[in-house]
This record gives sequence, structure tokens and C-alpha cells, in this order.
Amino acid sequence: MLTGMSAYTHVDLADVQPLLAACAMPAAVSLTPIKGGIENSNYFLTLADGSQWVLTLFEELSAGEAHFLGPLLTHLAAAGLPVAAPLHDASGNWLHRLAGLPAQLAPRLSGQHPLHPDTGQCHAMGETLARLHLALRDYPLARSNAHGPDWWAAVAARWEKRLPEADRQLLQATLARYHSLPVDALPQGLIHGDLFRDNMLFTDDRVSGVLDFSECGHDHWLLDIAITANDFCRNWPLHAPDPVRQEAFVSGYESLRPLTQEERKAFPVFLAVAALRFWLSRLEVEERNREEGRGGEHVLQKDPAEMRELLRRLLVLPG
Repeated sequence: MLTGMSAYTHVDLADVQPLLAACAMPAAVSLTPIKGGIENSNYFLTLADGSQWVLTLFEELSAGEAHFLGPLLTHLAAAGLPVAAPLHDASGNWLHRLAGLPAQLAPRLSGQHPLHPDTGQCHAMGETLARLHLALRDYPLARSNAHGPDWWAAVAARWEKRLPEADRQLLQATLARYHSLPVDALPQGLIHGDLFRDNMLFTDDRVSGVLDFSECGHDHWLLDIAITANDFCRNWPLHAPDPVRQEAFVSGYESLRPLTQEERKAFPVFLAVAALRFWLSRLEVEERNREEGRGGEHVLQKDPAEMRELLRRLLVLPG
């Protein structure tokens, strides 16, 4: 099993032992950096009793900003979602500090990331996303989507003059289509915001883990649906949407929460803006990694061109 993060900050076995002791846990006997995702640092821990855990160092969120995660995960676990609720110390604290960063320990969940999800996995993924939205429908978290429309606009303005003409037209066409929608009519709630394959675990066609809720915030549910569909419902190995997988995914979602008529009409545009959001964020991270010299075998570099190509195909534009 992997998880959706990288290892930017280095820690070793000696660093983690005091944290384990404070949580009344056995000593760690192995510590392995995890490659994946682009925001936090993650490590697999194996303890002396054979149990396996995931250590997360929050690179982007402060302790105050990350504080919502523990109660959120506890709520979702109580609702029957397959999430890893964090470990508490003797004082009841789940958020710790390690290497100068906020940190958490959580059980390592079983399963594998779906490399090329089949229709059964896409259906299960859609159903799980609907369960997640419904479980969070009345959850009292006042947190906006940090990478929503205001962020798209700001980052697009930063990149627009730096992009080739074809890419600039692609960006402008996507934003124009989004701004033409009556988005106020679309249902909203808390969304995961980053539910890619590397944040999901499957055992065969059964979802066994939903990971990394650091992007959770209020936005249109349709944006979450589009983000997840874009990553799960591809015509592999092409960066192109697969209507068959997409139909299975939406069918799974609607088995618990049918889409409104307005959502159905807006879905194609939301698929495009979801691809745009991750195209822009990958451009930003690529530049930051270059400027800060962040690299190496334990840091995942996700290719912005993948999302740019998916966006082009979603809008059915020439290359």
C-alpha cells in the first residue's frame, strides 16, 4: 500500500521514538519514506509489535489550519467510512509536532491504489464519494475550498502571459465556460477536493481506504465529482476521458444521491475546470520545487502536461 504524499522533510527512527512514547506505543523498528502526492511528507512506520502506521508531517498547513482533521476523520469513521482516524496521546491530543512541523500518526490501511480502475471500481468509487458527501452534509466545519474559483482566477492571471498561445486559449476557454454557468443553482457542501487514485485504497472492487483530507472545504459537490471522475475514468494509457468508466462512476454516485438537472447540465464544464485546477496547481508546484531545489527519489513530480492534455480532450480542442 502507498499513500498520496511525498517526503520533503527528513526524519529518522530516533526522531519518532519520543512521539511514540508519548502515545504509549511500542518503539519503531523501521521508517520508510513514501513517494506520492505533492504537498505533505509521509512515512510508513513499523513498530516492535508488528503494527504499521503512517506518519504525516504537514508541510502546507499550520497547526491551527490542520486542527480540523482529527475531529473530521473521527466523524467519518463513526459514519462507517474507511478512513484512518489519528492516534491520540495520553492528553487526548492527536496533532503533534515533529521536525518543526505539525504531525499525526494514523493506522496504515490495507489495500492497493487502483492503477487502471475498472468499471466495478469506478462504480464503487462513485458510491463512496456520495457516502462521503452525505456523511459531511451537516458536519459543522466552516472552511472554504482553498483551491476554488478565486484561486483559479489568481493563478490563471499569474500564468496566462507565460504560457504558449495554445495553452493560453485553452485556459481562457475553460474559464469562460465556467463563468457562463448558473453555479448558484448547484448543491454545495464539504468536499474532499483531492480524491485521486493515490488517495484511495481498494481490495479487489471494495473501497478499503480514503486518504488525505487536507483539501477538505466547502464548494460545489459537482466539483468533487468531476475531480474524482477525471482521475478514475480515463481511457488508459491515454490522458482522455472514458465514457464507459464515467457512466459506471456516476451510476455508483447516483445510487445514493441522484444528481440534479442543473448538475447534469454543468457536469461537462466542471470536468474541464477540475482538470484546469490541477493543471495550474502542478505548474505552481513544479515551479516551487525548482526554485527551492526540492527533488530526489522521495519527492513525486506530477506532470502538468497530463492535466493539460486531459483538459484539451474534455473541451474537444485541437492540440
